[in-house]
Amino acid sequence: MDRFLTLRSIDKHFPGVHALKGVDFELSLGECVALLGENGAGKSTLIKVLGGAHLPDGGVITVNGKEVSFEKPTDSLAEGIAIIYQEFNLVPSLSAAENMFLGIEPNDYCVVRESEQANRAKQILERIGAKIDPNVRCEDLTVAEKQLVEIGKALVRDAQILVMDEPSAALTNQEVDQLYKLVEDLKSQGIGIVYVSHRLEEVERLADRAVVMRDGARVGELGRQDLDRSKIIELMVGRSMAAEFPDERRTIGDVRLRAKNLVRGERVKGISLQVSAGEILALTGLVGAGRTETARLLFGADNRDAGTIELDGKELRIASPIEAIQAGICLLTEDRKDQGLVLELSVKENFGLPNLKDFSRYGWVNRKKESSSFASYVDKIKIKISGHNQLASQLSGGNQQKVVLAKWLEQNAEILIFDEPTRGIDVGAKFEIYQWMNRLAEQGKGIIMISSELPEVLGMSDRIMVLKEGDLMGEIKNGPDVTQKKLMAMAIGEN
Repeated sequence: MDRFLTLRSIDKHFPGVHALKGVDFELSLGECVALLGENGAGKSTLIKVLGGAHLPDGGVITVNGKEVSFEKPTDSLAEGIAIIYQEFNLVPSLSAAENMFLGIEPNDYCVVRESEQANRAKQILERIGAKIDPNVRCEDLTVAEKQLVEIGKALVRDAQILVMDEPSAALTNQEVDQLYKLVEDLKSQGIGIVYVSHRLEEVERLADRAVVMRDGARVGELGRQDLDRSKIIELMVGRSMAAEFPDERRTIGDVRLRAKNLVRGERVKGISLQVSAGEILALTGLVGAGRTETARLLFGADNRDAGTIELDGKELRIASPIEAIQAGICLLTEDRKDQGLVLELSVKENFGLPNLKDFSRYGWVNRKKESSSFASYVDKIKIKISGHNQLASQLSGGNQQKVVLAKWLEQNAEILIFDEPTRGIDVGAKFEIYQWMNRLAEQGKGIIMISSELPEVLGMSDRIMVLKEGDLMGEIKNGPDVTQKKLMAMAIGEN
């Protein structure tokens, strides 16, 4: 198969970091190649080189046999390469058609031919099976629909290569199935796909080949016949992993947290739960089940209409996150970028924010004490940073999650709520997060884990609560007889 796109010996340095070390990559039209690796392996940097966001320090890129140089994103797009990032590049107040043709609008003397633009947008959207009104504003679209508009925007510009960065991260199970069909359809139309995902089941289903990176270097390639989960993991982490989840038995103690009849409108309808010392309680269910809403009530991020919360037998008056933190309850939010971190602050400052009372006196922050404490967590949790002043926005997803974990570990909270703790995180970092959850449980903490990943629910929890549209559909003690099928039946109300 002729290679339409080739990258040879791509090198890239940042201050203190050798991000890409002579990386090779190839892609043919009509082919789907998975780009895999742990957080910090260099995948994002390689994508940004390919998309013209980073200029490589060395190496050669060829497109259709011609050597090219991408100094800016429009250079890459001009050669038929479109990057669909996890954070979409759409203008919310503009329509789908306006976003798709932004900058290349059909016009007569600067007057846009809106009818022609809408018709052409509709044709492109129909080509990819999208039932979207081209005149609807993008702020009114679902995540899956916005993704389709991004793909449509690329096809309007005659893109022949699509790079899809974690395309399923925020999709429902049904939308993921639609994504699978879309990728196959795009391949059949002769479009090459670079597919970046931490969900290995997607890779096994979609990819024709998988290129694996580690520590900035390409460490191997697996053909379609070798796309085995264990082989992929071994290449990614550089060692054999006998299991994806720690095999540890926990001792369950007395009840620590008890919530009764929590209510918030139609989103949480009288949910009661309890968590014991040393226990990991999983909350699961489909999108809109009320899992995150329940966690926000426990953390005081939302006001509850009714219900009580007790910790160690004492009723808590929680009306804000500050009061929850003071009481000993902490939340690792589902969206770490928007709600868990201040991205334009340094990693040390993010660590220090909820802990300033421990690092300050008379209004003055003891920076030495703050740095010393943060350094201990950098070592313990294995946070990969170039220095304490590195911006949180510059970290990989896994390392961002570790910074969030570090600030709550410093709080020494009694109840920790992990909302989608491993979303967008590679298998190696996942295992480390799981180990920390177990360690905290062993210390007598109570752990609530919210997850839509059923293998994670089964692999980590002691007890499982299944929610649907704000109601509790069932509660079950985890064990060998509990299966994904059984949990899914409960989630859709067939139990």
